[in-house]
Amino acid sequence: MILVTGGAGFIGSNFVLDWLAAGNEPVLNLDKLTYAGNLANLASLQGDARHVFVQGDIGDSALVARLLAERRPRAIVHFAAESHVDRSIHGAQDFIATNIVGTFGLLEAARAYWLALDEADKAAFRFLHVSTDEVYGTLAPDAPAFTEKHAYEPNSPYSASKAASDHLVRAWHHTHGLPVLTTNCSNNYGPYHFPEKLIPLMIVNALAGKPLPVYGDGQQVRDWLYVKDHCSAICRVLQAGRAGETYNVGGWNEKTNLAIVHTICDLLDEMRPRPDGRSYRAQITHVQDRPGHDRRYAIDARKIERELGWRPAETFDSGIRKTVRWYLDNPEWVQGVQSGAYREWVAAQYGHEGADARTGAAS
Repeated sequence: MILVTGGAGFIGSNFVLDWLAAGNEPVLNLDKLTYAGNLANLASLQGDARHVFVQGDIGDSALVARLLAERRPRAIVHFAAESHVDRSIHGAQDFIATNIVGTFGLLEAARAYWLALDEADKAAFRFLHVSTDEVYGTLAPDAPAFTEKHAYEPNSPYSASKAASDHLVRAWHHTHGLPVLTTNCSNNYGPYHFPEKLIPLMIVNALAGKPLPVYGDGQQVRDWLYVKDHCSAICRVLQAGRAGETYNVGGWNEKTNLAIVHTICDLLDEMRPRPDGRSYRAQITHVQDRPGHDRRYAIDARKIERELGWRPAETFDSGIRKTVRWYLDNPEWVQGVQSGAYREWVAAQYGHEGADARTGAAS
């Protein structure tokens, strides 16, 4: 058995689904079910004895200790995190509590559990910490992509909190010997993505006939990674990664935000044309850029390819086509996540005036 934290969120739920599709090793899934945690993501596992779900907080040390003692997992895969830059700008407290204090508590519980294992189980145990490329800061247009040796220069409350958690994980390895692994990934996209992030927000708004808000000039560059490729990389790192090492995971797909939006519009023009025959590109609107918006991220993923033989299976063209098709085929899931809390967040982010128009949030 493995313990997965945050396994009802976007990346975590995809990981759990893919893990159980590939084998029979059970998953103990611990998730607090905040706004982005959604058990509907795991509906296909209902009644599956291999999936044990526990609603709880990684910061609840007594709960985590009890689960470890009772279930005796051979590894912890730690996804649980507050993960959206925009939300961290409006209020950083939850990011500090979960990403830093929560990770600290989880590390301490894992260390106590690990120390009590017999020598064989102790040697086999792993704590895999899932992190982000945003800890590295921003890149100049012509700068080389982030390697694992790049200095940490976080620029948002979110990335600062993730950087702190990365440092804690590293310290628990070097100080206490805990066998840890860290992955730093680029921007994920794919099924079950909460529609606050760029790609799902654009798909949902476009279909609702609402404006498509693009920050500033839209020339911010990100490296895009299909979520199922990310999950396969995590599986590979868990299987063969060297304890204490960090592995960057990227899709080799640098794109500007505006190019992403254009691609989504063009795919929707093909798959679900507007009744008036116009392109969805007509809905694009530029809004004020967010504070401290990093201009470029890019991942150099050669280490994980060289050492572990991993490369992404999807190109951006194939991955984004699958993603748009998934949202077209799953309107009930979209409607289910568009709650009052979702609308309130968009109002805070983009301004109350026109907030409903920009999000297409269902009333």
